Amino acid sequence: MTARPIDATVVAPVPALRHSLFEDVFGLVTGTFVASLGLYILKSAHAVTGGTAGLSLLLSYATGWSFGLVYFLSNMPFFLLAIRAKGWNFSLRTLVSIVLVSGFGYLHPLMLPQPQLNPVYATLVGNLLAGVGMLMVFRHRSSLGGLNTLSLIVQDKLGWRAGYVQLTLDTCVILAALTVVPLGNVLVSALGAAVLNIVLALNHRPGRYLGH
Repeated sequence: MTARPIDATVVAPVPALRHSLFEDVFGLVTGTFVASLGLYILKSAHAVTGGTAGLSLLLSYATGWSFGLVYFLSNMPFFLLAIRAKGWNFSLRTLVSIVLVSGFGYLHPLMLPQPQLNPVYATLVGNLLAGVGMLMVFRHRSSLGGLNTLSLIVQDKLGWRAGYVQLTLDTCVILAALTVVPLGNVLVSALGAAVLNIVLALNHRPGRYLGH
């Protein structure tokens, strides 16, 4: 009986490595800082983006309230939904991330008062930073809260794909911006939101990142 040849292309699965407490804390602080910096740059350009972050920017423009306060308040209903949909571990981590983004929303204006940036550049860079920050937060079993939680619940209850639900909600936020910001800003904001979603689509895939 001949021995069966070994297929050199078969590679044994590598077990996922669990993050330490320090790695989780540092990862969440870093991710929320990067994301909040991106949102601050968007605010400096009077632009918006998708999701609850974009909705919070829009409400901040309309009311004159600080972004940090609006972001925290607008996320609370979705935090309650996350408890039921995702459990306490994920929800508490998400609450920490929400609080950090809100807090950094007060820090950035003190450290970087009134940055003068090209609006198109600011919108693209702001969305890029927000997307990278969100990836970092996702990889530590957390999120920035908001409409993505609602999308997951709709998917579970109605069977609609969460990605399509999220895209529809993001489109509604961008269109709502027409009531507050100029048309040119809205068009650039739509392009920036597309950049953010491309960052997430290309990098946030099951099995690509092994830490948990």
